[in-house]
Amino acid sequence: MGDPKKQRKKFDTPRFRWRKDVLQEELKLLGQYGLRNKHELWRHKTTLSKSRGIARSLVSQTTEQRAKMENELLAQLKKKGILQETAVLDNVLDLTIEDILERRLQTIVFRKGLARTTFQARQIITHGHISIDGRRVTIPGYIVPKEEEPKIAYSAESTIANQEHALRVGLSVVAKQPEPRQQGRGRRGGRGGRRF
Repeated sequence: MGDPKKQRKKFDTPRFRWRKDVLQEELKLLGQYGLRNKHELWRHKTTLSKSRGIARSLVSQTTEQRAKMENELLAQLKKKGILQETAVLDNVLDLTIEDILERRLQTIVFRKGLARTTFQARQIITHGHISIDGRRVTIPGYIVPKEEEPKIAYSAESTIANQEHALRVGLSVVAKQPEPRQQGRGRRGGRGGRRF
């Protein structure tokens, strides 16, 4: 079993870790979803890989053999909100890493407008300002079940729960501003603006 104090690795590393296209894809996902490091990304990729592996093994079995395990796998993924309610086993094979990353608490807090950026969402979660159904959650990588998604809010004990808090005022200002238009080149042909 091993020493209980020794943490076991919860992810598999990519086979071709140093390929340019793999590195660029990973960096893009890290920035887009505000992940702390590649270990977080690899952990979710391993979860996805395991689910898809189970689905592949079930596809090759007869209908009597796979009925129970198929229902368990689909129920688990539907409960987490990764799959739609009408999904079948083939939809598990179509899942991407973005489907799982969209269900993280950090991403949902950002999408609900409780933070300006995904990085700010991570910060307010780890500092204990977010609660789910009155229960404080401090893990940004927590996969939010579908039924808990509407219950995400600022924690009652948090200072951010106050409407006059600077973060809340800043969020309302950002929400009211129109989207910035793309500006053309300056008259000097370069970046425009002053030169120093």
